[in-house]
Amino acid sequence: MSTVNEYHAGKLHGLWSLTNRELKKWYKAPVIFLLSIIQPILWMGLLGKAMNIGALIPSTIPGLNPGAILQTELGTGDYFSFMAVGVISFTALFTTMFSGMSVVWDRRLGFLNKVLSTPVSRTVIIFSKVLSATLRSMFQAGLIIVIAVAFGLQFGATFNVLSLLGVFAIMFLICVGLSSAFIAITIRSTRIETPMAVVNLITLPLMFASNAFFPTKFMPDWLQTVAQYNPMTYTTDALRQLLIFTTDYTKLAFDFLYVGIFAGIVATIGIVLSWRFLSK
Repeated sequence: MSTVNEYHAGKLHGLWSLTNRELKKWYKAPVIFLLSIIQPILWMGLLGKAMNIGALIPSTIPGLNPGAILQTELGTGDYFSFMAVGVISFTALFTTMFSGMSVVWDRRLGFLNKVLSTPVSRTVIIFSKVLSATLRSMFQAGLIIVIAVAFGLQFGATFNVLSLLGVFAIMFLICVGLSSAFIAITIRSTRIETPMAVVNLITLPLMFASNAFFPTKFMPDWLQTVAQYNPMTYTTDALRQLLIFTTDYTKLAFDFLYVGIFAGIVATIGIVLSWRFLSK
């Protein structure tokens, strides 16, 4: 009597192997790693310091306090602190946008066909790319906070160690959502030009139609409406609530709820599309 041993792969079989493969492209390429850090440093050092909005407010007029005005309008007396937090959101966006390109490259190089021939599920293939982009963004966010402190970031009165955990939590949610979105849009593409065009079309509106670098209340009415539905707006607001504002926990909870719903919906769409369209 012979027995046949059947191998039943778990639902998450291969997740870490595929995730680590994606991460190796990053941490084993020091030039790429260095460039990914230099870019936010340039944004903070050049744009953050060059746009000295406080200098536009005359300090020679008696009774006019530029710091107090900025505190009223921005929520902090230092524009650099306001802008530096926006750079963290900006980093999440520009790290996750390459997720879709990774799928195209794997298809063109034949690696995707090999993985699809294994017991690894299509969901794991997609989620490994989402998870790798999320881990990279969270690591870079931590580095940016350290660098921003060196540049002069001013923490809010309610900032504490738990605030940092909140920063990584909101970064996790937005990165899952954005990575899933970019993958879902380009999952059927076989040409690298397609995700590049999508990136150019989507990233700038997501960044500038938000409060990353400027308060939405000063925008035109139509742009305020766009920013109102932009998940980057709520991500940046949550980061500011945690890092530089006096935390309004009601607003913070709503920010987490909005970004969490966005991440859940888009990730679900990505999983459904992976089962429908991810093929050899």
